[in-house]
Amino acid sequence: MSRKTSRVDYQQVGKEYLEQRQLRRGAAGWVLLAGLGVAYVISGDFAGWNFGLAEGGWGGLLIATVLMATMYTCMVFGLAELASAIPVAGAGYGFARRALGPLGGFATGTAILIEYAIAPAAIATFIGGYIEALGLFGLTSSWPVYLGCYVIFIGIHLYGVGEALRLTLAITAIAVVALVVFVIAMIPQFDADKLFDIVPNNAAGANEFIPFGYAGVLAALVYGIWFFLAVEGVPLAAEEARDPRRDMPRGIITAMGILLVFAALMLVFTAGGAGSSVVADSDNPLPLALRTALGGDPWVADFVNYVGLAGLVASFFSIVYAYSRQLFALSRAGYLPRFLSVTGKRKTPYLALVVPGAIGFLLAAITQDGALLINIAVFGATVSYVLMMLAHIVLRVREPNLDRPYRTPGGVVTTGVALVLAVTAVIATFFVDEKAAAITAALFLIALAYFWFYSRHHLVASAPEEEFAAISQAESELS
Repeated sequence: MSRKTSRVDYQQVGKEYLEQRQLRRGAAGWVLLAGLGVAYVISGDFAGWNFGLAEGGWGGLLIATVLMATMYTCMVFGLAELASAIPVAGAGYGFARRALGPLGGFATGTAILIEYAIAPAAIATFIGGYIEALGLFGLTSSWPVYLGCYVIFIGIHLYGVGEALRLTLAITAIAVVALVVFVIAMIPQFDADKLFDIVPNNAAGANEFIPFGYAGVLAALVYGIWFFLAVEGVPLAAEEARDPRRDMPRGIITAMGILLVFAALMLVFTAGGAGSSVVADSDNPLPLALRTALGGDPWVADFVNYVGLAGLVASFFSIVYAYSRQLFALSRAGYLPRFLSVTGKRKTPYLALVVPGAIGFLLAAITQDGALLINIAVFGATVSYVLMMLAHIVLRVREPNLDRPYRTPGGVVTTGVALVLAVTAVIATFFVDEKAAAITAALFLIALAYFWFYSRHHLVASAPEEEFAAISQAESELS
């Protein structure tokens, strides 16, 4: 049996369909959700952001980070409202689906899926870099590290979400210790002159503060994002939270506050202790900064190197969770092949974990280029931010009476600021890496073609995200 609207066709499914696609409810309170939010991002404090120094110098990256911190803070307030009002596993897809229709929802979900499927591959390359720097296992190639990461951590997720989230919180706590030790060690070595040791070029506006000019600031936006990339994934745990209407806002806002503090500390004390030029191109900038600032091979550098792996592992581990839930939601609703959303006895979507993991491993092993993979992930992320903030604004205007247990401070002005900055970030990705932008655009076109020619005719009416939209449409028609 099917139901047709002007743009899509819905199919009715039996109750066994959703019974085979159930997540474990009540597995996470707000503390675990906050830990999940920090875990998503904390690898960005250990590696990745420093490439922005090579693009914009310290001043350029500082400006970029402040702008992106503003974008993420405004966006998090908007997402806290949306997640409390529409608590579904589809998160961004679910929000945009209700506000922008099936195509807008699918485009948002696809952008998020690209971000979360590619980001672990980038993080795997950084894990390989840290392990090679330690000389562990006598490895001369990092692909066995990438394989080990995917096999071990997907395996833990397959075991169960509650166990996985608690382990994520423990690993994240260890990573935070490493960051605190790093900052304590670097404070006595700080010298403001080291921040500006990159020689300016002849670009427009270039000076000691922004050595690569205005274009460098724009290029650095991509790497300012790396301090916060994926915190927006917290709402993906909505169907596994104890009380999502209350816990989602508390969890994601707490996580964002913690991330703002660490972004400032890393930006100041890594470059200010060792020199911006020293760490600009490093896959393991924190240990390198310690060895440069302290001289020789101090124990604290090895400590941060070893324990710092926990930060990379925490983000890798948690983003695997995120991509599986986004893929699960899109598949359950029929936007992507339905078999990908089937869950096992432990209520985990095993194919949604394994399939993107296999693709991510191949990307990491073939490219071994963390910077390229970052840029692909960031492009997908920024497109999703534009659509999610647009969804918040549309719902505020179109559905002012929607039950919102949490309301964004400043309302649409706040999310409007995030929207403008997100559009700017999308534009910046083209300046930084045309290849990455082209790859991401090609993935989008393939996905949209699949939606247009196939999946929009095979959507599942009883999927939670679609039911939310159907109820909204019915209420609108009645009124």
